[in-house]
Amino acid sequence: MNKYTRAPSGENSTMPSDVDGKPGLFDRFASGAAALTSKAAFFVFCVLMVILWAPTFVILPSVDTWQLVINTATTIVTFLLVALLQNTQSRSEEALQQKLNAIADALADLMNELSTDYPELGNHRTELIDAVGLENRESA
Repeated sequence: MNKYTRAPSGENSTMPSDVDGKPGLFDRFASGAAALTSKAAFFVFCVLMVILWAPTFVILPSVDTWQLVINTATTIVTFLLVALLQNTQSRSEEALQQKLNAIADALADLMNELSTDYPELGNHRTELIDAVGLENRESA
């Protein structure tokens, strides 16, 4: 069973309401970086960095050095942001998957309860369980 499948009765399963809500230091930093870099102010900062870099060709000894400065700076920023934003995206996708699994789980339980009155729901419930990867379990 993977972390997205429904746990049998008596086992722990991670549901959206079970999430601790206390992300670690790196997760908080990555979330803050994602929030900061998604704002217009960060874009303005990037534009200002290029504007400030452009006239430095007068100070730097060669055009190669001048280009190396901006290439190095942008490569470092890009490298770090990709790592931070990937962390944020992965956590977001996991949270979304947990919510979808909780919805499918609740729907399967509802279909199970109503299947005595509506026998065709039993087949639909089986299809849902197979499609989403939920495991059969006894209701708690």
